[in-house]
Amino acid sequence: MELQEKKKCTLLIKNCIVLLPDCSFLEGASIAINDDRIVELGPTNLVEAAFSASEVIDAGGKVAIPGMVDCHTHTVQQFLRGSVVDEPPIVWIRILVPYEAKLNEKDRYHAARLACLQMLKAGITTFADSGTGDMVPVIQAVQEMGLRAAITRMTRDEGDFIPPIFKSPAEVAVKKNEELYKQFHGSGNGRISIWFSVTSPMTTSPKLASLVAEAAREYHTGIHIHLAEHLDEVKQCLAQRGMRPPFYLDSCGLLGPNVIAAHCVQISDFDIRLLAERGVNIIHCPCANLGNQGFPKLLAERAAGINIGLGNDGAHTANLDLFFQMQLLKYAAQASFGIPIFEPVVLPVVEAFQMATINGAKALMLEEQIGTLEVGKKADIVLLDISQPHISPNRNLLNTLVMVGSGRDVTDVVIDGRVILKNREFVFIDEEEVIRSATAQLNDFWNR
Repeated sequence: MELQEKKKCTLLIKNCIVLLPDCSFLEGASIAINDDRIVELGPTNLVEAAFSASEVIDAGGKVAIPGMVDCHTHTVQQFLRGSVVDEPPIVWIRILVPYEAKLNEKDRYHAARLACLQMLKAGITTFADSGTGDMVPVIQAVQEMGLRAAITRMTRDEGDFIPPIFKSPAEVAVKKNEELYKQFHGSGNGRISIWFSVTSPMTTSPKLASLVAEAAREYHTGIHIHLAEHLDEVKQCLAQRGMRPPFYLDSCGLLGPNVIAAHCVQISDFDIRLLAERGVNIIHCPCANLGNQGFPKLLAERAAGINIGLGNDGAHTANLDLFFQMQLLKYAAQASFGIPIFEPVVLPVVEAFQMATINGAKALMLEEQIGTLEVGKKADIVLLDISQPHISPNRNLLNTLVMVGSGRDVTDVVIDGRVILKNREFVFIDEEEVIRSATAQLNDFWNR
């Protein structure tokens, strides 16, 4: 009998446990990758018999999961670490806005590289940055570090408390975002998507909100917003517009399934119904929200069928680790909404994990490309070491990973079929140089 010639692939990950789309596990499995796509996934003996790989990763003792998706972060805020602990609410007006107004091009670049380094080491392969003024240095950093990202620039045209450098007439603000889109959308081998934004209802006129909505429709891209984050935001919106924040933005035609709305803590049941009807994606940032804004209405949002993703927000509030955010949200939601009414499970483990993976991919309009490990999808894959005593042995692997796992369990990261982290060592990134340069830039920033 004539032996069948093996098909060629660029990367083979073998001898691992693979988390499947239904959140079950396939043991003794291998994943064949050609260029940027998964071309086969199955038992190791069958995959190895069918494929000859240019590069092989032996993943014995490891589990393969889809790359995690951080749907709301601020990469330029890395130099604020430790600066806002124990501060009263409305930190963004008193501290974050003045901080970002002081950043120069080098600050943004080195802060963004540092953020990317952390995310990669924590298994985050895709993120959404809600933007600052000049986002070109951030895009440059993301392109160099190899992540996938949905990036926008800050868009404001109102607010006496906002420095002039961060405000523009509505037409000018949208034009700047359009220029960013035309220059960088689809760059980095398609890894970079450019979105539009409404930074906050507090700083957005009806004209700006309408123009942003129109531009996003024209360019078939998304809108990144902060929404119902603070009571002051609700108060101002009611006083100026006669409506709560979600209804105000909806009156401008802005809400839709291409919108990711970060925070959504100060929302009513009617707000939730509206967001569900419009298909808006809610992004919760537990570490940032619980410290100042309160508990998200997770049970009501789930009951309404809203797609919910997770975000780390800025480094001033959290380590960039979505495992921690999953754990924090699960415990906080149970304490707030479960215990008082004897609801045993406010956030099931499977849904918590999906928030950090496929839900996040859906929120970023990438669910056909990433978020699960399937043949035909992009090869964004993270390997976790499960041979450690806090994970193995166990009776339920997914429950264990979600509730006790962390970014420190990540050993390997593949994005677009390219190996970026291998056995906890970066392949083409000089980690020491990134940290050293960021340290020097941080010191320069605070000494200016």
